[in-house]
Amino acid sequence: MTTPLLRGLPPIIDDGARLLILGNMPSAMSLAAQQYYANPRNAFWRIMGAIFGFDALAPYAHRTAALRAHGVAVWDVLRLCRRVGSLDSAVQPDTMVANDFASLFDDYPRITRVLFNGAAAEKNYNRLVRIGPDLDYRRLPSTSPAQTMRYEDKLATWRAAITARQ
Repeated sequence: MTTPLLRGLPPIIDDGARLLILGNMPSAMSLAAQQYYANPRNAFWRIMGAIFGFDALAPYAHRTAALRAHGVAVWDVLRLCRRVGSLDSAVQPDTMVANDFASLFDDYPRITRVLFNGAAAEKNYNRLVRIGPDLDYRRLPSTSPAQTMRYEDKLATWRAAITARQ
């Protein structure tokens, strides 16, 4: 039996975007909910709420509006792939199709920084995409519960990267 082809989510973005946070591919839970980082064990919203001063448990529309208000966009490297479960390591490499970053960067020229939410996002972006040479790229520890780093350490690393001057 063939694993179903998974389709990613549209970006959280508007014309004020200056910072793009890239994951690899939404988890099964996120795809089912049609919301980025829907797994309550994923630290993404908790970290973003702590950095930008919003309630990490607020309705999804409020959280995404708070990110956009701070010039933050969210997307994933992969538009399509086959994967069993939610782990990045389970993505079948020969099924990976990247999102259209050339169009994204053309449409949102104020983006100057890209933060990768984990190693898989950086690896697959570099393998499949790697455009925008004038951008500042940084890999950060994954907010996934599979990344066993302490929350306080993840928060400090993310805060330093987001608040750093270019």
